[in-house]
Amino acid sequence: MTETESTDLIFDVGAHKGEDCDFYFKLGYRVVAVEANPALAEHLKERFSEEINDGSLILLNKAIGDTEGTTSFFINKKRSVWGTTDPHWVKRNKARGAESEEIKVESTLLSNIINAYGCPHYLKIDIEGADMACVNGLKALKQRPKYISLESTMTSWLDLLNELNTLEKLGYTKFKLVNQKKHEDGKFRNRNGELISHSFEEGASGPFGDDLEGPWLTKRQAIRAYMPIFIRYKTVGVDSLPLKTIKRIPFLHHAYRTLCFDSWYDTHAMRE
Repeated sequence: MTETESTDLIFDVGAHKGEDCDFYFKLGYRVVAVEANPALAEHLKERFSEEINDGSLILLNKAIGDTEGTTSFFINKKRSVWGTTDPHWVKRNKARGAESEEIKVESTLLSNIINAYGCPHYLKIDIEGADMACVNGLKALKQRPKYISLESTMTSWLDLLNELNTLEKLGYTKFKLVNQKKHEDGKFRNRNGELISHSFEEGASGPFGDDLEGPWLTKRQAIRAYMPIFIRYKTVGVDSLPLKTIKRIPFLHHAYRTLCFDSWYDTHAMRE
């Protein structure tokens, strides 16, 4: 079992097409990429064949869950990024006009991956409705990543509070709220202190740690900052009842596009 953090290692859980892996390699990190969708795993294998061969990338075609074995994974037929193990997300996606296809994939525990490959410096989680399965997997470990990020829920205020409370109990005391709609391209310092240039691909999770803009917040400050965001989701968000009603009326489609609040946020957390 690993007892210390590997400062040159990042876990990309929900690697998708490698939008974030490319950035992490430029920064000089090794990466363990976890992707449940077999077709996307094959894409990653081809895109990063050099990194796999030189040992910079470990690629795991698995889903993260609460048990070892197999689990149902739902491949979205319209948007590959909406692949999920959560039946509730399947219903949400269907309501948005995006059907899913169920397959069986291998499932594993996050703690098993960390025990096998080391505790990462940064844990990026983006697995469409199952992010908390990863977070909860850290409870069984003595050593945890310094930095962690996950896509925040905006369907339940209690669930959002639970995310922040759970992170705090795991030792994460500083937080940043990051709008995922667009990340600023620019220059970043790699692990050797050298400047590198990077343009973020669409769908990338963006920078992490101290490369994020703005000050770190306490949990209480993060809750206060999320309040207006959560209200916007509930009143003019893509799944809000008022905008769902407007969307059904043909001549109000333009109003829907104008009013719709369709940004989403990641919660970044740091252990001091």
